[in-house]
Amino acid sequence: MSTSPIKTHRELLDSRKPGFGMPGELYSRQDVFEKDLEVFFHKHWILVAVTADVAEPGDVYTVDIGKASIIVVRDDDEQVRAFRNVCRHRGARLKEAGKSTVGMLVCPYHQWTYDLDGSLKHAKHMGSDFDPSCRSLIPVNCEVIGTHVFVCLSDTPPEDIKVLADTMRPRFEPFDLTKTKIAYELDYVESGNWKLVMENNRECYHCEGTHPELIVSYQSEDLGVSLEEMTEEQRASYDAYQIRKAGIEADWESDGLLYATVEHLADDAPTQFRTQRMIIAGSGESQTLDTKVACTKLLGNLTRKDLGDTHMWGNNGWTHVMSDHAMISWIFPLSPDKTLVRTKWLVHQDAVEGVDYDLQRLTEVWVATTQQDANLVAITHSGTQDPAFVPGPYSQFTEPYVDQFARWYSTRLAAHGV
Repeated sequence: MSTSPIKTHRELLDSRKPGFGMPGELYSRQDVFEKDLEVFFHKHWILVAVTADVAEPGDVYTVDIGKASIIVVRDDDEQVRAFRNVCRHRGARLKEAGKSTVGMLVCPYHQWTYDLDGSLKHAKHMGSDFDPSCRSLIPVNCEVIGTHVFVCLSDTPPEDIKVLADTMRPRFEPFDLTKTKIAYELDYVESGNWKLVMENNRECYHCEGTHPELIVSYQSEDLGVSLEEMTEEQRASYDAYQIRKAGIEADWESDGLLYATVEHLADDAPTQFRTQRMIIAGSGESQTLDTKVACTKLLGNLTRKDLGDTHMWGNNGWTHVMSDHAMISWIFPLSPDKTLVRTKWLVHQDAVEGVDYDLQRLTEVWVATTQQDANLVAITHSGTQDPAFVPGPYSQFTEPYVDQFARWYSTRLAAHGV
């Protein structure tokens, strides 16, 4: 009895028909998963934290990414730094995953002690010829954009992080996101491959039918539509919304607020991202069930509530920033069929729970949406592993960014020899 030869990673990638989904094996094979980790999470810029995770000098946030582990720390000069979580003596982990506060970083094995700038300050019994300056912690490339802490584990990080920084820093500036605190955080392990999590985030074709809480604050006309399938009445409504949208955007522009869509999505761009200021439906204030602000103490020094949703998605995360709060999510692959989705809700650093905001109102939309997305990813992952699965066509109207993700995935792997 003969069996079909196992296709290589590249053969699977090349078998994808343009405009169609990826083969199911790309979501399930261990060798594909390991190469994905190596390329996309060790050689590209990824989001790993927010500045509020390390709010004060001495605050430490340790993150595991596959076999790698990094320490994000705020040093005594208020700078956010990142280091490999590996002692320069015999390799012990300095910190377990999670948060802590320290004066110095002390290895639990032999008590080698490092300053918050990574320099080795104390290593007993090493002799007079030992040079501690050669044993500093290994630094990790780190960029703070708004409140987002991006790292790249490669010694040659992609230079187009500058495009992201130059685009997003002025957009985030009015919100003063470095002066926020974490009101709530949620870790959710989804039963699906990391690519399916990102594909799900790249489209809202599914939103109307699966996200009743989120869709309250979304304008259906902004989710991708097929004009050729519209009735005359639907087309008239769509055209009326475009006129209203232009008026709102002109109003934002008069206040110096950036709103235009910016895309850095070339298939060979290492640091892909897309941003826009989306109009919020209803009262137009926030992504809540009544579309009004959930926190009365607005971000930064803002006084205007109707600032829409400054939305950004990138290599491994997505962000929604409104006048009253920000919701930021990012992912870490755990196995071929498990993905950690980490979400944080940020409010003004001086906001008081129970006074300025009600935690349930603040979080209920995206808590529900995250759980719903987890279910969608799980049933999709399971379905792609069915022997009957044949990748279907993407909608050109509502799923162009899923198709783009598939092209980018293949192109970036090719750039790294796959």
